[in-house]
Amino acid sequence: MTAKETIERRVRATGDDLVALSHRIHAHPELAFEEVQASAWVAGALSDAGFAVQHGCYDLATAVRATVGTGPVHVVLCAEYDALPGIGHACGHNVIAAAAVGAGLGLAGLADDLGLTVTVLGTPAEEGGGGKVLMLDRGAFDGVDAAMMVHPAAVEMAAMPGSAVAQFEVAYRGKPAHAGAYPQLGVNAADAMTVAQVAIGLLRQQTGDGDRIQGIVTEAGSAANVIPDAGRGNWIVRTDRLAELAALKGRVARCFEAGALATGCNLTLTPASPDYADLRPDPALLALYRANAEALGRVFPDLPRGVAGAATDMGNVSHAVRAIHPMLGLDCAPAVNHQPEFTAACVTATADRAVLDGAIAMAWTAADLATP
Repeated sequence: MTAKETIERRVRATGDDLVALSHRIHAHPELAFEEVQASAWVAGALSDAGFAVQHGCYDLATAVRATVGTGPVHVVLCAEYDALPGIGHACGHNVIAAAAVGAGLGLAGLADDLGLTVTVLGTPAEEGGGGKVLMLDRGAFDGVDAAMMVHPAAVEMAAMPGSAVAQFEVAYRGKPAHAGAYPQLGVNAADAMTVAQVAIGLLRQQTGDGDRIQGIVTEAGSAANVIPDAGRGNWIVRTDRLAELAALKGRVARCFEAGALATGCNLTLTPASPDYADLRPDPALLALYRANAEALGRVFPDLPRGVAGAATDMGNVSHAVRAIHPMLGLDCAPAVNHQPEFTAACVTATADRAVLDGAIAMAWTAADLATP
């Protein structure tokens, strides 16, 4: 039996457990840095398989590091498990976590024979908080030859277009007053937010095709007859490349400064997360993965031009080490990521197959990397 046949046999032998792990994480969604149960389940599955496990590492309570093998080629498999507020696992991180665990289990008994060191990293807070950025800065990817993960989507993609992103919180502070009797004594924080939003709307005409400016207002007063003294919001700025991000952030910041200037409010802009870099998949590693995925029967359709991507803290990893972030199609269109319908799609039979296919394809790719 070849190494790849052994890997596939081992992954499929644990298939019921991997699907159960995916479904369990899905049924208990936890937000960024609060993935207490999911990280424990991932750590437990790997510890039971003989991995040396650290749970709560890199100064992150819900980060996991699990390692097996002592070979010269060090491969990292990334497991995400945070959910989204309100709509749970609408990005399918339950599938990601289970596939990473499955790839690790498939390689565990063969790592030394293949010349591999295999590390599964449980990486919290991808949806906001930049867990991988923090772990990268704290040495989690030092000495690593390649890093891999898979991610569910509506359609199969070898390489997701990944943009650079900055996330920040906006806070205006004004002065309250009776809106009917003494409005002239107030300093209106809601007006400051409105001015900023109008300025951003006008700015969009002068931004690039790949630029995105998105936000929500989370506070703008509590009573119609009181001049709002507090205005708050969460905003995201996206560009195609990290090198372009600072300039667009500066332009957007000036829109918020305009709101403060026009109304007399004080303004505070606070980063909500480390900046995410654009995703740079390694071409050779990606070719190995795609061939392995196709050998499992997965099909990569020709995508129309202009398919928009998202952002991931795996982008920062891809600037530091060879990395890939392929997408596992769930054949669920028109449901797409970050919709409630996609949440439901991530525990279907198609999603369960994606867990096993993603695990096997990643494990085979690690084996190819070690034995070119």
